[in-house]
Amino acid sequence: MKILTVAEMAVREMLRRRAVLALLLAMPLAFYLVRRGDHVGQSIRFLLLGIAWAVSTASLFASGSSRPVEPRLRLSGYASHHLYLGRLAAMWLLGLVVAAPFFALVAIDHGDQVRIGAVALAMVFSVTVAAPFGLLIGALVPRELEGTLVLLVVVGLQMMIDPADSITRVTPFWSSREIGTYAVDHTGGEYLTRGLVHGLVFTILATALVALLSTARLRVRLRAATSA
Repeated sequence: MKILTVAEMAVREMLRRRAVLALLLAMPLAFYLVRRGDHVGQSIRFLLLGIAWAVSTASLFASGSSRPVEPRLRLSGYASHHLYLGRLAAMWLLGLVVAAPFFALVAIDHGDQVRIGAVALAMVFSVTVAAPFGLLIGALVPRELEGTLVLLVVVGLQMMIDPADSITRVTPFWSSREIGTYAVDHTGGEYLTRGLVHGLVFTILATALVALLSTARLRVRLRAATSA
């Protein structure tokens, strides 16, 4: 129940930032439209990256905005896992809401050219990976401006690196690229399998790191608050 309460607080905080929400929707749309005309595969891959960037950025902002109230919540009986799992659940929900209209757009535009179910799965994994990744950046880089720049660098590298290069496997959104390739290019099932495994492993690792960093930081802040 406490996790749901934290999730509700995080969603309400994001809904207050209407300009931010508008930008989060505008970025994936711009990524999609720039290649929509004659590059179906690239437009969908860019869209997946745009969704990942949007959800990661929202998670980064949620991490920063919740930091001032965390000590009071901890003193009120909330455990550290209630806080980071609540934010994570909120960002997953928000990400799915953001992705839904773009899935409808792809289905209308290219539903007869792609594996539409796999496109939906790629979007789900974009959201699944992006939420803990954004929280992780927020835990490592406390200031929103610097964190946003880090996310832009990551997405930019993901767009520019040669897909055949082995270094792409260590990038956070490689899973959605592989699943997207399976959906768009009608490749074999190994692309789908690799994408699913990568996405699950990265999500688990990112969530574990968020848990470790958040627990350590909250323990220090709680000691400071109780000793003040």
